[in-house]
Amino acid sequence: MVSEVVARVDGVCGELVLRRAGPHHEIIANGVFLMDTRNGESERLMVAAAADRMPPGTTMLIGGLGVGFSLREALDHAVIRSAVVVEREPAVIEWNRDVLGNADLLADPRVRLVRDDLLRWLPTAGRFGALCLDIDNGPEWTVDEANASLYGPAGLAMLDAALAPGGVLAVWSAARAPAFAAALAQRFGPVETLAVPVPRGEPDLVFLVIRSRSGRGN
Repeated sequence: MVSEVVARVDGVCGELVLRRAGPHHEIIANGVFLMDTRNGESERLMVAAAADRMPPGTTMLIGGLGVGFSLREALDHAVIRSAVVVEREPAVIEWNRDVLGNADLLADPRVRLVRDDLLRWLPTAGRFGALCLDIDNGPEWTVDEANASLYGPAGLAMLDAALAPGGVLAVWSAARAPAFAAALAQRFGPVETLAVPVPRGEPDLVFLVIRSRSGRGN
């Protein structure tokens, strides 16, 4: 299917391109495919699994607006009373409000939209009942080099500190990441891995851990 370029901008992470392919849209960063509107099953699973496990009455943080699948799933889930979405790319926000048709999500009174880099913003943001992170193609396939620190010891310590007791960390990945899974287990304890088959290649994965109610890890 022939793709049509809808928009091309200089973003925080480099060139961002929005393409239309038939009834669907795709977002490309520096020539690397990031996301599209075709399915979103694994993004929705990430949010639903975290919401099912998070402490009641807490707020969910979604790292990465994407094409809106994660936020829509959060707002459709009975347990979610408030959600914070952190997105650093102004163009992605505007595309969601306009051509991607998600203006209703961003206008929902339960939603707080933060336009910032998650790594810079999170350390002073307080604590959340769930952190759902989809800002890269995976821990070993980052959008830019700076994001790699999120998946190492310092990044996991930051995420741990941002979780309420009993809070859930869910991380999306387009590929296996054994080193990251081992680091998660060392920091938090047991890691649950959910797999979603895709038409070609490895399944999409969601890594889930739960912070102890008594402190760090389990």
